Amino acid sequence: MTYFTNEQARTIICDAYAKVSSNGHAVAESFYTQKELATVPEQAMALALGVGNPVRHAGLRPGESVLDLGCGAGIDTLLAASAVGSDGHVIGIDMTPEMVDRARRNVLAAGFTQVDIKDGLIEELPVHDGSMDVIISNGVLNLSTRKSRVLAEATRVLRPGGRVSITDLVLTEELPEDVLKSPAALAG
Repeated sequence: MTYFTNEQARTIICDAYAKVSSNGHAVAESFYTQKELATVPEQAMALALGVGNPVRHAGLRPGESVLDLGCGAGIDTLLAASAVGSDGHVIGIDMTPEMVDRARRNVLAAGFTQVDIKDGLIEELPVHDGSMDVIISNGVLNLSTRKSRVLAEATRVLRPGGRVSITDLVLTEELPEDVLKSPAALAG
């Protein structure tokens, strides 16, 4: 049973992520190596909010085009840009204006020119059909009330033979109703 409309869920999530702040690197240091983190600006590390490291499992190669669904402050977008190099291209998408702004600042701080950060919904990707070699996402698919729509969009924008690397939360049992009705739980 769904307790929030799509619009209510988006508002709750945007409000929560607009306010998020961090002074530590605990999440980043849990999922990324020191070598990976050495190339990432401080603010991208401090705002790492994911649940894994999709870049490590994506098998990225120089020159590839990568799409990061729900890029947040951009840690995975930046790691993907390092992996694909200056001949590659990385697009980060996020629906939270504050996170889009943070990601753009982190891209500038890292000095990447092959990265675009776009404001958009992962259910309605602002990306051309068949234009991406790889899609990555870190702890974001679970936030969508329309997961099948996200996966359909991912399929639409992938080139033939493209790859997807998603790290996310997986439930092995049903959540209690009070958790399902909680805006705080919805936003993570």
